[in-house]
Amino acid sequence: MRVVLLGLPGAGKGTQGERISKKYGIPHISTGNMIRSIIDSGSELGELVKQYTTAGKLIPDEYVIEMVQQRVAEDDCQKGWILDGFPRTVQQAISLDKSLSDKSIEIDYALEIRISEEEALRRISQRRECSECGMVYNLMHKETAVEGVCDKCGGKLYQRTDDNIETASARLKVYMEQTHPVVHYYAQAGKLISINGERDINEVFAEVDALTAKLLSPGHQGEVL
Repeated sequence: MRVVLLGLPGAGKGTQGERISKKYGIPHISTGNMIRSIIDSGSELGELVKQYTTAGKLIPDEYVIEMVQQRVAEDDCQKGWILDGFPRTVQQAISLDKSLSDKSIEIDYALEIRISEEEALRRISQRRECSECGMVYNLMHKETAVEGVCDKCGGKLYQRTDDNIETASARLKVYMEQTHPVVHYYAQAGKLISINGERDINEVFAEVDALTAKLLSPGHQGEVL
């Protein structure tokens, strides 16, 4: 199963991706985690990527695509993968399709978790991240056992500088201009599934889980839902 997760910042892509990953044993590949991992590897590509992130510059598409290609080629991705945070542009989506096609594979579907811009801003402003392990929490839906402390590793939670309302508003504008067209790209390819993300997390996962189970059932292998 090969899936691309789409949706506004704050839609819950990371949460749903992690739940699918845990239940079905399919890697949830977050762009942020992938970038950190490639930098920590000390590889030639990691050093190139580090130069851009250190300078606060966008990583060129060619390097992002190469990172994705390397990641999905690893052993734990043999049964499939869930991409979260990529592709961000139609050009990246086209490049992803081409790189997969060269290996005679393709994505099964793109899942859009749909929320309004107003809801996105509410959620982003309540988001907190662990300074140690990178675990993300949302105080609207997922409070920690001890306030301000990560349940997973005990690290201190903080609000990222880009999670304030002003910066978040700018990010939403960029998303609508650059990334939302990716939704239309997959819709035109007959690969898009769009679900209502403005519900309880468990309700959203129940629908995502049902879609995933159907896709993985023997009678639906390779079928677009």
